[in-house]
Amino acid sequence: MPSLTPAIRSAARQSGVGLIEILIAVLILSVGFLGMAALQSKALSNNNSAMARSMGTIASYSILDAMRIDPDGVEAGNYEGADVEVPANGNCAVGGGDLAGVNLQNWCQELAELVGPGTTGTITALGGGNYRITIEFDDSRATGGEDAETLVTQAKL
Repeated sequence: MPSLTPAIRSAARQSGVGLIEILIAVLILSVGFLGMAALQSKALSNNNSAMARSMGTIASYSILDAMRIDPDGVEAGNYEGADVEVPANGNCAVGGGDLAGVNLQNWCQELAELVGPGTTGTITALGGGNYRITIEFDDSRATGGEDAETLVTQAKL
């Protein structure tokens, strides 16, 4: 029987090793892809949380601007201590027929559309024309988020 050359003997010993290397590479890639999917999921939830905070800030500035338009209602105390809660169905029933009531109704609808059901908004008079707008919303979907996240804005009218 003829003797095999060293190159042929080396190739015979290496048969099948390529398949194991490919399986290990596929395993490493799949773990990497799973990690990227988890990262994308967390990024989306945190992005939604940031959007809710931004929309809450916009809504707080909106009611402050509405109060600036109605100085008579502010002076009469129609906004002081106003509590607005967005019901689960999103249909707000707040306020009366005066401008302050219409503004509070519009603010409630805005909170329902921008931030979502279950959101509450409170207007507190601090004295000297200063007001605190507190918006509480559900932020439990964010990473490390809480059921009742609070956003506070203070302004002078």
